[in-house]
Amino acid sequence: MKIFTSTQIHQLDRYTIERENIKSINLMERAAKAVTNTITERWSNITPIVVFAGPGNNGGDALAVARMLATLGYKVNTFLFNISEKLSEDCQANKLQLLNSKAAKDFVEVTTQFDPPELTENTLVIDGLFGIGLNKPLAGGFASLIKYINQSPAKIVSIDIPSGLLAEDNSYSVRANIIHAHLTLTFHQPKLSFLFGDNQTFLGEVKILDIRLNKDFIKTKDARFSIIEENEIRPLLLSRDDFAHKGTMGNALIIAGSYGMAGAAILASRACLRAGVGKATVHSPKANYAIMQTAVPEAIVHLDHEETVFSEPIDTDGFDALAIGPGIGVLENTAIALISQIRKAQCPIIVDADALNLLANHRTWMQQLPKGIIMTPHPKEFDRLSGVPTNNDYERLMRASDLAKSLQGYIILKGHHSALCLPNGKVIFNSTGNSGMATAGSGDVLTGIITALLARGYSQKNASLVGMYLHGLAGDLAAKEIGKESLIASDIINYLPKAFKRLEE
Repeated sequence: MKIFTSTQIHQLDRYTIERENIKSINLMERAAKAVTNTITERWSNITPIVVFAGPGNNGGDALAVARMLATLGYKVNTFLFNISEKLSEDCQANKLQLLNSKAAKDFVEVTTQFDPPELTENTLVIDGLFGIGLNKPLAGGFASLIKYINQSPAKIVSIDIPSGLLAEDNSYSVRANIIHAHLTLTFHQPKLSFLFGDNQTFLGEVKILDIRLNKDFIKTKDARFSIIEENEIRPLLLSRDDFAHKGTMGNALIIAGSYGMAGAAILASRACLRAGVGKATVHSPKANYAIMQTAVPEAIVHLDHEETVFSEPIDTDGFDALAIGPGIGVLENTAIALISQIRKAQCPIIVDADALNLLANHRTWMQQLPKGIIMTPHPKEFDRLSGVPTNNDYERLMRASDLAKSLQGYIILKGHHSALCLPNGKVIFNSTGNSGMATAGSGDVLTGIITALLARGYSQKNASLVGMYLHGLAGDLAAKEIGKESLIASDIINYLPKAFKRLEE
């Protein structure tokens, strides 16, 4: 699914109007009907409703919804904020329609003074103050109104986007001046800002409404951002030949673990094997020998000369993919071994966990990373890697995208919607996964899965896409059966077979 920017969404609206030879007011009516239908499905007509409409097209949507609800017997109080006495054309048209409807008797147009209505726990507020056309943080009277709404016990439904939230970049938004919706009814697609964790508190439940926008535009218009879905993953899967043997199914090398961190090596190697690789070799310190042989008997164990840490690069001839980083620690001799190993490798590489932290400690080494490298940082690891801490998810994603372009590599910025940043500047969000996967070792499992796919012959892009989708899908299947609270990283591995089976059916 393509994620269009606010500018592209306006273009899509105009294209639909032109190609279908309809008026913009008709498209607004279509959107309002979709919103009204959802509201009537969830709230009966004994629910008191207060509609707050702004002066633009989002306000026009809200006025149309108010009119439709009143016609259906709902008690609707409508407030249109026309402070500058300049309404958009369609908002003005919907105002006139409302004045000729049952909603007219409880309609107030606010131009100067505003006497706020009482909002009780039984009230349903419909937020149509500002839509995706908003291009700056809210302040002044509208900010005060939003605070008043948020502080009330009323349920809030936002039309298209919570007022005050920008469609893309909210780096400079004042968080107190953004509606906290319980339900966001958005048109056609989620907005980019919906995919960031720091905006979830504003959205509540998100429901996407189909208002039949032009499919030709959607199909042909290029988009920098997208969300990968199951129907797009299935064609990427490589088939397993009936005459395959372990020598043709890929040979993976995983450099992982240190004294006390053997679990990282176990999880990565088990996930790698479960993801279909022919052979998996784990290079780990001598102290991990017995536990690795016992915990993962299917893996080949290759021992470092050191007892407790990774200290020396090994020959990668004969290996089809290399993963390095889970649990290796951040000692300086390990750092030197890491960069030596990366220089020496002749196969695709995935870098994770402590390997990322070591690179963050030696940022000049980033220039030596080979094209096509895959990096899988969580937000704090990426901040260390970039050298610029941030609490803003949009800003972090842009930096990750810039770094992927600079390195000509692939960066999976992990999160609820993990984002694969491609060398060409595009970003693909994952659509699987859940909060139960926020558990130690989950990232090691992802590394193992992607390593197996690389070794199997998937391209870096497809290994990353299929890997993060499978990882999340296995987590979803696990959560469905055992719940989120008790989910651990091993469960993700255990549910990988069911994830593969679902995609192959």
